[in-house]
Amino acid sequence: MSSVPEISVQELEALRQANADFFLLDVRNPDEQAICHLNGHLIPLVDLPNRLSELNPEKHIIVHCHAGGRSRRAVTFLMDQGFKQVANLKGGVLAWANEIDPAMAKY
Repeated sequence: MSSVPEISVQELEALRQANADFFLLDVRNPDEQAICHLNGHLIPLVDLPNRLSELNPEKHIIVHCHAGGRSRRAVTFLMDQGFKQVANLKGGVLAWANEIDPAMAKY
């Protein structure tokens, strides 16, 4: 398995606190985003190949899902499409809820 760049929820929170320039991509389904979200741009994983035009390959993109599996696949796909600055949010929104925001709804 190829190595996928990853970022922890703590690192994401630090980027947010620093107002860093990055694009947060949510590859979950709309029903999941309705339960809880990190204010990312929603493109479900199954739609990603047809919606690449919504993403800027020059931008730092952090991809997340529920627990990290789909976002890992999305990062691999984006890297295969020539995206250079992509990272998987390790543990997804589940890790965010457990480690950063305990008040966030879980599913």
